[in-house]
Amino acid sequence: MSHDSTKKTIQVALGVCAVCSVLVATATVSLEAIQNQNKKLDKIENILAAGGLADENKNPVDIYEEKIKPIIIELKSGRTLSENELDPVLNPDKFDVKKLKGDPKYSESIPTDKDLANVKTRPKFMAVYQVIDKDKNVSAYILPIYGKGLWSTLFGFISLDKDLKSVKGITFYEHGETPGLGGEVDNVKWKESWNDKTAFDDNNQLILSVIKSKVDKTDPLANSKIDGLSGATLTTRGVNNLIQYWLGENGYGPFFNKIRKGA
Repeated sequence: MSHDSTKKTIQVALGVCAVCSVLVATATVSLEAIQNQNKKLDKIENILAAGGLADENKNPVDIYEEKIKPIIIELKSGRTLSENELDPVLNPDKFDVKKLKGDPKYSESIPTDKDLANVKTRPKFMAVYQVIDKDKNVSAYILPIYGKGLWSTLFGFISLDKDLKSVKGITFYEHGETPGLGGEVDNVKWKESWNDKTAFDDNNQLILSVIKSKVDKTDPLANSKIDGLSGATLTTRGVNNLIQYWLGENGYGPFFNKIRKGA
């Protein structure tokens, strides 16, 4: 083979490699964009599901933009951050609980005696998704929640009415619990059983709980209790614990107090 032929062969090979590299890079970027878009849509759908706002006849993004106003709050004080305090991480539309709870800058350790959800760390800040009615008033609050089950950390949302008295809905969008047992947190009927349950009494004390067995309908507090998951005692306990933590004084408590005071 002549020197020129060898040179041309090498040039062609390099050209093919360059083209392939560009195609692979383009495909990777495109795939990542699609994955991010799907992740965002899944989050929106779960927020809407928790708030009882899902409508299969409407675009979830359109519903979200029309009815949801997200804010960022500081958990410790309960105050809402101003726009000047937001940054690319503390962005209501891109808020990622999992990312923040593992970031030393934005997270904090939870004292063992207060860590009911058994998660060890939490974000210093949380996104809260306000449901806005046709008169532009807040009609409900959709809150991120997470905590340990049997095999995994469960991540979800719970929605409370504007007076913080009753539950409007709950959903878990990520977990690794046993299918048919703890995995029944995905059961539609079980999730629907949370709707309209009483979360706080007239003295603003948290009374909502998930019990080990079936709720006795003759129990005076039946409307504040949720059936346990059959055959999944530890997952049931985990869900109850995360509810006690996040709706309690060490979770969203300071934020709830500000709402009740009209602050």
